[in-house]
Amino acid sequence: MSKTSKKAAAAGRKERIEALRRAEQARERRNRVITLTLSTVIVAGLIGWGVYAINSANEKEEQQAAEAKKPVRGEKSWDAKKLTQNHVKEAVDYPMNPPVGGDHHQAWMTCDGTVYTKAVANENAVHSLEHGAVWVTYNTKAAEADVKALADRVSRTPYTLMSPVEDQSGAIMLSAWGHQLTVDKASDARVEQFFTKYVQGAQTPEPGAACTNGLTGA
Repeated sequence: MSKTSKKAAAAGRKERIEALRRAEQARERRNRVITLTLSTVIVAGLIGWGVYAINSANEKEEQQAAEAKKPVRGEKSWDAKKLTQNHVKEAVDYPMNPPVGGDHHQAWMTCDGTVYTKAVANENAVHSLEHGAVWVTYNTKAAEADVKALADRVSRTPYTLMSPVEDQSGAIMLSAWGHQLTVDKASDARVEQFFTKYVQGAQTPEPGAACTNGLTGA
């Protein structure tokens, strides 16, 4: 092969190599653009989802806060300022039955989802209400199935207690500090509303106080 032919062949190879290199560089640029575009889309999507999730959570909290402020239909309420909180040793003559507040004994009834099958002293139960507990009471007017359903609900809920009160007016009554609700059935939707609103609710005179290590009945 002549020198001229060799030079021509070398130039051809060089040109092909340069063409291949330019093509590879073009592919790399396209891949970088595609990767950057996809990354931008993914990041934008994540940000959008995050904003949506935060807004949804805020809306849910606002709805729950609004629900918590609504009174429970049919509940009775007493002026918290008139419910005294003195510790006394003697029996207290309460103006409502079961009581929803007032002077009480120094010891509270254990109210860590505690179900009592016998009556408990009002003065000790009121101390539990002061700590933010909901007290579920019932008499013989209540159906056995309802008593069992309420006992199951209480046993799963800290800051609650349950006991029989035979001389109360309603079949089933729920009491919190300053508030009381009477229902006929455990399935009444207001039962859950009362629990949600008043278990360690805003009415609690001593929020965070213990419901464990109290009295455990006779």
